[in-house]
Amino acid sequence: MVPLKRRKVVSSDTGSTGSDCSGDQAPTKFPQVVLFLLERKMGASRRAFLSQLGRTKGFHLQELFSESVTHVISENNSADEVRTWLDSQTRGESPTAVHLLDISWYTESMRAGRPVEILDRHKLQEQQINEAEVVLFSVPSYACQRRTTLDNHNVTLTDALSLLAENAELSDEDGRGVAFRRAAAVLKALPAPVTAMSQLTGLPCLGDHSLRVIKDILENEASDEVESTKQSDRFKALKVLTGIFGVGSKTADRWIRDGIHNLHQLQESGATLNRAQQAGLEHYDDLNQQVTKAEADAITEIVQEAVVSVLPGAQVVLTGGFRRGKQTGHDVDFLITHPEEGREVGLMPKVVFWLESQGFLLYQKTTRNSYLEVKDGPGRPSSNMDRFERCLSIFKLAKKEERGIKVAVNTVKTRDSVRDHTQSETDQNPQSHSYERHELTNPPAHRRWRAVRVDLVVSPISQFAFALLGWTGSKLFERELRRWAGHEKAMSLSSHALYDNKQSRYLRAASEEEIFAHLGLEYIPPSERNA
Repeated sequence: MVPLKRRKVVSSDTGSTGSDCSGDQAPTKFPQVVLFLLERKMGASRRAFLSQLGRTKGFHLQELFSESVTHVISENNSADEVRTWLDSQTRGESPTAVHLLDISWYTESMRAGRPVEILDRHKLQEQQINEAEVVLFSVPSYACQRRTTLDNHNVTLTDALSLLAENAELSDEDGRGVAFRRAAAVLKALPAPVTAMSQLTGLPCLGDHSLRVIKDILENEASDEVESTKQSDRFKALKVLTGIFGVGSKTADRWIRDGIHNLHQLQESGATLNRAQQAGLEHYDDLNQQVTKAEADAITEIVQEAVVSVLPGAQVVLTGGFRRGKQTGHDVDFLITHPEEGREVGLMPKVVFWLESQGFLLYQKTTRNSYLEVKDGPGRPSSNMDRFERCLSIFKLAKKEERGIKVAVNTVKTRDSVRDHTQSETDQNPQSHSYERHELTNPPAHRRWRAVRVDLVVSPISQFAFALLGWTGSKLFERELRRWAGHEKAMSLSSHALYDNKQSRYLRAASEEEIFAHLGLEYIPPSERNA
């Protein structure tokens, strides 16, 4: 944890020298009154203006808090909040004789040209919290038990925790990252804004670190740790470099250790890039721009045409955040199947060939299905990634014209000839795997198209319900589903299957609702899985 920032506390004999002086400083008329304006909630520019005003009228204002200060002036703060701030500056030894005053006393003194009498209305009031009016929250422990819509009442808090989670993940500290993600997920599920720490009593997944960050934001409107992380050169570099398609945190960390912190330095370094990274660097700006729902719908039409052209009756479902109701996303994910088991075999190469022949793919990499179902249950995969046949691609999408989106279709192969192509023919065609055959010389601002990340996944119909659940997300919701299955039900859940370890058998499901029922959970629709 980054400690609270402390202003340097100067000794009382500093007087009005140093930063307290300015060219317009009038002689101090009231030496027995030493003022300090608290910047918290006042803002730096307003504080500077009011300080200068006071000095021109002969008041003694100190830029830094010290033990000689007799009057602390603040705006829109309670006495409790100011004392907390003072404690953070003086290590809990804040002076008891200092007057804690509202800005109204200062402005009245400015008008009078002298320190006016301190009345009760000038004194900072204690923060009044009616415990009967404080909303107490209660949520289940697992995110998969909670309904989380896109209506987030605690955006400031969740954004802060999510940033710390991202920093931990980029630093290869997955445990800390998950802890922050779970804390943020709890806050996202709350039905109202958090206004007091007492509201969080008893809530799950809120560790000491997360609570400190929340408390800091509630009291100071910002977290020092979050702000310092956000401004960290390393965090900025990791964000830029991992923003390249095909670059993970370990590669980015290695580059940073080699002195590479931005795209220009990477290009000048002569570092060896694989095909995915080359494509990611070439289309960096496009791929780091949000994809809209309208663009996702346009790509859906293209994918549906490609799939139905090579396998009539096949089904295409838009998954990911768009299925959960989001209006923007980082990429577009599709799940493809056929109602007849086995008909989907060999589908992906034909779909990819169709898309390439129509000029839609700037880059693609296809992996085969490696999933095997064995009698004694699924083996532990090396990661939580599923093992479906998949195509990771970068689409070339025509930009919208007026309100519609027109897609340029230049047919170079008939549908019959596309159906006749096999995987081996696709593999033997080097151009089918190369983004370099497309003309990408137009500057992005003048191009009539943009690059979009698109994932295509083919699933057998027997595994489709599990694949749909897994590919809908959110990532944390899926993690919590697997955790619930393992810890609470002694089951193993993946995007392929559900295995009951006690009964030593697979539990079949034709829908997401059946999977929730097997797990003993209330069904939660996609729009409420935004953990």
